Amino acid sequence: MKKIIYAFTLLLVTATGCKKSFFDINDNPNAPTEGSITAQLLLPSTLQRTAARMATSYNYAALWMGYWARSGTYGPSTEQESYAITTTFGSTQWTNTNTGWYDILADADLMDKKATAAGQPFYSGAAKVVKAIGFMYLVDQFGNVPYSKAFDFQNNILPAYDKGEDIYANLLLKLDEAAKQFAGATVTAEMQTADIMFKGDLTKWRKLVNSQRLKLLIHQSEYLTASAVATEIAKITADGSGYITAGGTASVNPGYAVVANQQNPFWAAYKRTELGAIVDDYNRANNFILGKFRNNNDIRYQYVFSPAGTPLNGNTYYGYNYGETIPNSDPKAINSSDVAGPGLAKSATQDQWLFTSVESLFLQAEAIQRGWISGTAESAYRSAVQESFTWLGVTNATATATAYLDQASNPIVTWAAATTPDAKIKLIDMQKYLALIGINNFEAYVDYRRLGVPTDLPLSLSPSRGSNIIPSRLLYPQSEYNTNGANVAAQGTINAQTSKIFWDK
Repeated sequence: MKKIIYAFTLLLVTATGCKKSFFDINDNPNAPTEGSITAQLLLPSTLQRTAARMATSYNYAALWMGYWARSGTYGPSTEQESYAITTTFGSTQWTNTNTGWYDILADADLMDKKATAAGQPFYSGAAKVVKAIGFMYLVDQFGNVPYSKAFDFQNNILPAYDKGEDIYANLLLKLDEAAKQFAGATVTAEMQTADIMFKGDLTKWRKLVNSQRLKLLIHQSEYLTASAVATEIAKITADGSGYITAGGTASVNPGYAVVANQQNPFWAAYKRTELGAIVDDYNRANNFILGKFRNNNDIRYQYVFSPAGTPLNGNTYYGYNYGETIPNSDPKAINSSDVAGPGLAKSATQDQWLFTSVESLFLQAEAIQRGWISGTAESAYRSAVQESFTWLGVTNATATATAYLDQASNPIVTWAAATTPDAKIKLIDMQKYLALIGINNFEAYVDYRRLGVPTDLPLSLSPSRGSNIIPSRLLYPQSEYNTNGANVAAQGTINAQTSKIFWDK
């Protein structure tokens, strides 16, 4: 965990010394000090990096979940495609100068402390929301992780690990606190400027809090008791703000521009450079999900994927199978569909989504079907699917979504085709799977482990796969074994194939 300190120090340097960065938080780049940093200065940077990480750092989940595949321009990625991952795979999820979760969370923790000391409940609440998101991702990938002592650098340079279930429980408590802090906060002009997501709109912050609370509960759907869920839902209901609804996507924009290092993160990662050059020749459409769209009269593939730059034999939308051996004679990247279609990559200056209305509506639909919150499950389900079409900018979205939903007896679309409560939950999550491609690839990986949806997801075709299946988790990074070995060893023998996250039942 020493690496966290080094990364945070580098953050101070880079945040102050880079003239083209969004957030210069000290006047003197040669003398960055923690004392000169305020919660107001930390908030925009923390929100920007959180959204960027969520939108661009889960390629492996998109590949494993049948969303994306390697293009014909590249040779195999044996470790990833064989599922035989090592302690270096995904290590940047843990810490990576300025962008790893612990690097972001160190700033969020500092923001919380600064805000608390200064009597600024708004910034403290925002910091708790970021920590709830970031630590959820860490637990969902690694299981037990440092939490309660993670940033107590003076007293715990080698922090012990907290159990994943205990972290989740505490995150819910912290979100309770955040909701109350937002309810009692007074917004100033400087807060509106610093808040690059909601411009100081406290109701929108509370809706995000409630949506994140619901997400933590949905992740634990196969783990928590009914009474435990009811207790948490009662707190959300008492707040009275509701959830993120149609058109209410939580997104950030610090002033994205067609300038190096200042473009929208998703655009910059998967579409084009500031000079117009193609960025991503590796990730391409996966034939599995292309088939799911095409075989079910679902036009959304034309919005999440792009037409091939140079189509061959009339194959305007061309994909690959994950892990397959691709002959040199096969179509290359230019002949296939990129993963930044017009519904996802609208422009280099577009807002970067952090928590979409699409995902929120699907979470609500599942919660209604489970009897957790009030409402009509079928109506909520249809609204969620329709929001997906609308969010992607599908032409005549409402009518097109209605025609799609009204397909008689289509088992992955029609509500009536799911005849049991469990089947209806899996129908909701199958449509959630189709809706989140490119938007939240990681959530599909969570749902696959949680519910086994989609049930027909194909495994990698890699000749090196052997009997391996999609990993249940990532392995702790080698840096932890090197610097915090005793606490890693205390977690027991970790096997990516068989060691599961606590909620994976």
